[in-house]
Amino acid sequence: MAHGSLAKAGKVKNQTPKVDKQEKKKSLTGRAKQRKKYNRKIVSNTDKNGILNLSRYKSNSSPNKKD
Repeated sequence: MAHGSLAKAGKVKNQTPKVDKQEKKKSLTGRAKQRKKYNRKIVSNTDKNGILNLSRYKSNSSPNKKD
């Protein structure tokens, strides 16, 4: 069953002004993408002693949370 009449189908899309796609830089793939991901996640979160700090990737729920 259709929700609403089919006469109104595509109303919002047809009202929206057409905007051309912008050119964007080619995204990395393969080894280069993995390297960038590694540098972002591991290298930038390692202190001078080589200790990894991944606190930003841990869950938001903490045992001391006040309701």
